[in-house]
Amino acid sequence: MRSTAPLAIAAVAALAVALTACSGPGGGEAPDPADSPLNKYMAALWGGDLSEKEQQERFEKENTQREELIAECMSEEGFEYIPVVHNGSMVSSGDEWDPEDREWVAQYGYGMVNFPGRDDPGPTEEWIDPNQDYVMSLSESEQQAYYETLSGPPIPDDQLDEDESYEWNWETSGCYGYAQHEMEQDNPATSDEFEPLMKAIEEFWTQAQESNAFDEINAEWRSCMADAGHAGYDAQGDAQMQFSEELNEYYENQTEWVEDDPELAEIGEREVELALVDLDCREKTGYRAAHSEIQFALEEEFIADHQAELDALKAAAEQGR
Repeated sequence: MRSTAPLAIAAVAALAVALTACSGPGGGEAPDPADSPLNKYMAALWGGDLSEKEQQERFEKENTQREELIAECMSEEGFEYIPVVHNGSMVSSGDEWDPEDREWVAQYGYGMVNFPGRDDPGPTEEWIDPNQDYVMSLSESEQQAYYETLSGPPIPDDQLDEDESYEWNWETSGCYGYAQHEMEQDNPATSDEFEPLMKAIEEFWTQAQESNAFDEINAEWRSCMADAGHAGYDAQGDAQMQFSEELNEYYENQTEWVEDDPELAEIGEREVELALVDLDCREKTGYRAAHSEIQFALEEEFIADHQAELDALKAAAEQGR
């Protein structure tokens, strides 16, 4: 289900992942994606510039505020609701995500079929909803009304896209939608003041990824892949996208869960094989360093054209913490 989070913020995170997925050249260190010129502004929006402790505190504070808003809303609609407090870590445990490391790639490939923490059993303590007893005390019709008040009515089939996704609307998502909307009002990225800037950032990411500035380094990587027997990819990201699409098709056609499915295992083996060749070619061509250098230069141009707006956005985000 799609969320209402600004697309530009999601694009920043996606870019960081894309950059870290490109291995550094054998002869030198590639820039750290965290040093992306535009990321230094955007990180303030989601707390990327905070320490892990500060991020955890922010997560808990926002969760508490959201749950209190839900409780107020439910009470106004005639229902009891105990705020659900989540004070667990917002960061999942498990091995580090390290697609730069050959040993990591040999085990996980692109991290799609297999990935760190995949076999983690998760929390051992059973979570109990503090509202469970109250809900069970209601009649069946009252329970239905309760859940619709909390999260909105069921999604009509005719509102689902072909891929069965749904454009989330806070106005039809009950008290949770109301609380989420209220929380977003404090985020400068969703305010009317910065709407033109956020749209400009979104357009920038699209144009940057389609820019012919990357043609030369993509051509070098593409030639290396063809020499290794893996032709047919226009750009480095296409290799990973191939398995994303293949996995989507696999899960769409799955009618029941098959443990240790040989078909899924075979996809994972091919993923690792291709990811290792991709890693070799990125290292041979110095792909990560070249890509980052070009990307950073494009960002600097954008910043020069929107310096005042970006400074104001960063200041507003830091002030709202």
